[in-house]
Amino acid sequence: MVRILVAIVLLTATSICAAQGVERIGNITVIDRDTGAPLALHRFRGEYWVAGVPGARYAIEIRNRLGERLLVVASVDGVNVVSGETAAWDQTGYVLDPRQHYQISGWRKSDTDVAAFTFTSLPNSYAARTGRPANVGVIGVAMFREQQPRLSVAPPERMSEGPTGGIESPRAVNAPATSAADSDASSEVVVTGQRVTRVPPPTSPIPELKLGTGHGEREYSYVSHTDFVRLQPQPNELIRIHYDSVDNLVAMGIIRRPAPVLPEPPGSDPFPGSSNRQYVPDPPG
Repeated sequence: MVRILVAIVLLTATSICAAQGVERIGNITVIDRDTGAPLALHRFRGEYWVAGVPGARYAIEIRNRLGERLLVVASVDGVNVVSGETAAWDQTGYVLDPRQHYQISGWRKSDTDVAAFTFTSLPNSYAARTGRPANVGVIGVAMFREQQPRLSVAPPERMSEGPTGGIESPRAVNAPATSAADSDASSEVVVTGQRVTRVPPPTSPIPELKLGTGHGEREYSYVSHTDFVRLQPQPNELIRIHYDSVDNLVAMGIIRRPAPVLPEPPGSDPFPGSSNRQYVPDPPG
């Protein structure tokens, strides 16, 4: 049985708008932790992209928009952020309470600490250093709704066993969990009524090594454990966000290079005089 981490610490509110986050049953935003601001989200060829700065710390902020618990299985560079396994949907993740929001700020090392997410060069990324560089540059969030208890006096129907996920808790009951979906369920993912398709990234030449996510300094981050039975074996929603440096995104045609901030030329102040005059005075002579 895969156990589930439950995020029990509510973070201070961070302003989120639809332009900066992917919002469906859960709002997903990439936060620059050094400034506290959301990274601008760019849509290109059906995919979402953000620009990272080498050395900067970041977090994946998830806001549960439902009035029920939500399981979030998150991956960075193709690696599960909790277990360190090559990421798959049926693995462990974070359980958010109704309307809760939480920042995943690093690779989970224990119940009390993480190694911070930092933008770094591909060779220095955690995925590359552990021999898995193929998916560097992508953040994945698979969200699962919870199976609700049946209100019936009749004996419940026998259900096939299926994968469960979540985060571990010292108080968790280590009993096997079941899935409500049939064993022959379709393996295709459906998001808001449309099938998910992979769109290849642009093929324009990139001027520098692409960004990856490093294994940064240890930071305090507390979680406890809970059990969670998924409503279905496939995600109810799947969100993918690509990231790279500004130079690479400009080279691929995803964003325009920001205009440089030029110094003001002499005589550019439209109100150089004092503010105590109320009417136009006569000229000299």
